[in-house]
Amino acid sequence: MTYTARDLVDLFDLEPVERNIYRGQNRDIGSGRIFGGQVLAQALVAARRTVETEDRAAHSLHGYFILPGDLEIPAVYFVDRLRDGRSFTTRRVTGIQHGRAIFNMSASFHKTEDGIAHQDEMPDVLPPEALESEIDIIRRSAERIPEPLRSLLTQDRPLDRRPVAPLDPFRPKPDRPVRRAWIRTVGDLGDDPLDHQAVLAYASDYGLLRAALVPHGRTFFDRDLMGASLDHAIWFHRPFRIDDWLLYVTESTVASGARAFTRGTFFARDGTLVASVAQEGVIRTGGWPARDEKSANPEGDEGDEA
Repeated sequence: MTYTARDLVDLFDLEPVERNIYRGQNRDIGSGRIFGGQVLAQALVAARRTVETEDRAAHSLHGYFILPGDLEIPAVYFVDRLRDGRSFTTRRVTGIQHGRAIFNMSASFHKTEDGIAHQDEMPDVLPPEALESEIDIIRRSAERIPEPLRSLLTQDRPLDRRPVAPLDPFRPKPDRPVRRAWIRTVGDLGDDPLDHQAVLAYASDYGLLRAALVPHGRTFFDRDLMGASLDHAIWFHRPFRIDDWLLYVTESTVASGARAFTRGTFFARDGTLVASVAQEGVIRTGGWPARDEKSANPEGDEGDEA
């Protein structure tokens, strides 16, 4: 069954429960828990729906993954309207399941203003047309995926991701902790800027922590390895469309004390830097220390505390 950008938008189309309270459904991507990018996107949508001024969009969000998300029940999002200023609007969102907070996030919205402008240059890489889609690479090695996960990890995806230098997720060779991939939605996303921001938030959590494993030649398929996102931040710099190609550059600058720090930048095809990402995650090489902690995402993505 085809899984397109519109399916993602439907996933983020939250049900209003009461004033400032929304309910979101889940989709399993093979991790055995709610994907952190889904929680980020749904929390952003919940926050934006309480912003009554139309002239402002999200410019930053900062979230903490607190507990694993249960795929079997919806997540409920409570929004606190912290401030409605002349230029900025601030919201706090708490994601709840089983009566406990699994995620919290602060988000800020800014009206459009003019000012000074500069940015880093986009790396010189092959265009997406010259690269193979990641899902095709995975399907070609499907027999190496454990049978219980094979159908989930080879299913259609709403995002076409094309790595510039593909890594073998089962036997990666040590390299610099930098990864680059073109990414866009499968199908048109429409013109609502919130949809594009929500999908970018979803996409930003995909594979980010894996950059920290590259210099060690490790993968989340390793049975003695566990990984989980701890927090996640995004800054939106300029308008963009994620149904057109964006280059996602991720790197890990440091890993120490069972934690790794990663960051990412999204560039439009014309070289415009449109968004920046930062994340810290826990990576343990001795496996999971407690029964109530979840397994790492077998797809080779990072685990998520939500």
